Amino acid sequence: MTSYGKLVKEVVQLLDRFDPENHCVEVFIEDALKELKNKDVSEEAFVLEVLSGCIEYKQLLDVVVDAFYARSGKNCLASEYNLYAVICYLATFKLEDLGLQQFSKIIRSQDISKMYKFLSFFFDVINLSTWIKDDWSQIYDAPYVVENWITPLLRWQPEVEPLINQLHDKITNGCSPKKMDKIWTEPQEFNLTKPKPRAIPLPEKIPLQGKHQQVPPSTYKPPKEQQLLDEMKLKNRQKAETVLLEANTGQFSCANAEKSKRTKQVISQIIKEKELKLKFQCQPANEMPASYKADNIPIRLNTTAILREGALYNRRVEQELRKIEKLVEGARDPSEFMAWQRQMRERDMEEKLAEVERRRLEGRLSHEEAVLARHKIIQENKKKATLKKEETAGLMRRYAEKRLEEEKGMKELVEQVVEGHKNARQAKAKILECKQRIVQEVTEESQELLRQALEKAEAELIRKFELIRQIRAIESVPLIRHKFVDHTQIAGHALLGEMSLVELHERLTLLKEAQRKEDEEKRDTILREKQTKEQFLLDHLNQISLHRAAMGKANMLKKEEKKAKSQSTKAFLKDERLVELQKKLEEKRQDRRQQSESLKIKAGEDSAQRLRSWNTRKKSLEEHHWLELERNLERQVQLLKHGSMSSEVALKLATCHAARTGASSLCTTHSLSGSKSAF
Repeated sequence: MTSYGKLVKEVVQLLDRFDPENHCVEVFIEDALKELKNKDVSEEAFVLEVLSGCIEYKQLLDVVVDAFYARSGKNCLASEYNLYAVICYLATFKLEDLGLQQFSKIIRSQDISKMYKFLSFFFDVINLSTWIKDDWSQIYDAPYVVENWITPLLRWQPEVEPLINQLHDKITNGCSPKKMDKIWTEPQEFNLTKPKPRAIPLPEKIPLQGKHQQVPPSTYKPPKEQQLLDEMKLKNRQKAETVLLEANTGQFSCANAEKSKRTKQVISQIIKEKELKLKFQCQPANEMPASYKADNIPIRLNTTAILREGALYNRRVEQELRKIEKLVEGARDPSEFMAWQRQMRERDMEEKLAEVERRRLEGRLSHEEAVLARHKIIQENKKKATLKKEETAGLMRRYAEKRLEEEKGMKELVEQVVEGHKNARQAKAKILECKQRIVQEVTEESQELLRQALEKAEAELIRKFELIRQIRAIESVPLIRHKFVDHTQIAGHALLGEMSLVELHERLTLLKEAQRKEDEEKRDTILREKQTKEQFLLDHLNQISLHRAAMGKANMLKKEEKKAKSQSTKAFLKDERLVELQKKLEEKRQDRRQQSESLKIKAGEDSAQRLRSWNTRKKSLEEHHWLELERNLERQVQLLKHGSMSSEVALKLATCHAARTGASSLCTTHSLSGSKSAF
């Protein structure tokens, strides 16, 4: 069973989201369909039909709902506008499809007082036959409005009247209304002719698809831009790490983030325990095979690498031959010039290193000066903070006084509003009595209008049944849909290259045979080219191995020469400016350490004074508490002696008093200990 009450709420929610200026109707309905996938087909169809109807006939529904808010619904919420529009649409367009029973269920699922106001306003005969008909006739043709909308509503009015009365009784008395008698419809079978069985059609041949193009290799390769971005990210991360390292190494001594030795030991113990838990039954790793331990592992080169390396060695041989030819002709040896050039470069490098060291020391000096300046700024900020706290305390006092005055004014306003509500209820009761009298007068006219509408509906049903009978008679006539095909005959389109299907198959077989022969010839030629290429690469590899051996010997000799030179070179001399900068830096560091030590000593003295004051206060409170306990016990003993109080009552009083005083003392001790820990 579909619960139409929930469906109506969903339609109202969708209408609240719909904005005709920003949303397209078709796109909005498609989005609503996606949301209603979990529901049944009937529920989905009902929601979509009502939603599209409310959007299509929005002008008609706005006429009724705006008038209702202006006349009867002045106290109704503006957020319930779409609810009244949906009820108006169901009453006007869907009452015959739903039936009175389902319509009454929908009405009862909503708020009774709101539905009673709207239905009594909308199903008022005077309203329907006067201004509603006139306003709707301005939008659509007058005869169409009267025939399709006004007359059905007037016909349903006497049947809806009991429902309105039941709602009224429920509002006034709160009693459950009597159930209406159900009229069950008796279905009858149609006398239809059975259609003839249709012939099974021949299956269509599946057409052969051509070979698809291969996917280009660029789709499986990542783009160059992504690689560049990754490199940039790596560089930026490395820069950030270096900056962070510098900041951590040069941090202030007062804000040192390093942990103590005790905490470091505890953390290391916890990490070791976790690692021991993670050691499962794992197999030992196999040793690396002997074939991989060799230093000179042969590398397999592809054709491009072989050709490139061969061309490089050929180029070097040609250069050496040219040098020898020039020396034979009488050219000068450039080795002396190259040695002089190397010495000059080394000297420039030493000067650059001295300049870098000077800049580093200057940077450290500026850092120390900045630390000293920051200490001064912190002290000034503390003074400003104390002044600011005093100002805020004064402002909070003024704000509390204003709040008390505003609360008094609000109480007076509430009392005035309550008196106004009492007068409004009496006026509503009088208006309801007048409306009931008008409804009784209009019921007689509506019955006559309903009778006329029933006669018209019967004539329309007879006409529809006749049309259905004619359409079914036309559909029952059989159609010949088969066509026989001869594959040896021509289609007869009068084209130049026209041929039968059999001839086409024969020609295709001949073409396939010719293609196969061409492929075999190409394969043989490719094999020959491969063999020649392999021989060419083997020759190049022999040449490369010879060149590599010669180059290896030359490199070994160069390395030995470099080692001998590096041992003979001296470290670069320190400049006098660097020594002066180093001295200044040490002086600044000593100043900063002295300032930080003085600040620590001051903070320690303040904290010691506060602890002493808290301890004295705690002792005084405890002494006072014990004195009070002793006095109370003495009083109770005296009362028992005189006989004015029973022993049980005295014990109860003593326990209660002890519990109270104990709780207060505990609270004070807890507060004191909490303040100490916070301090």
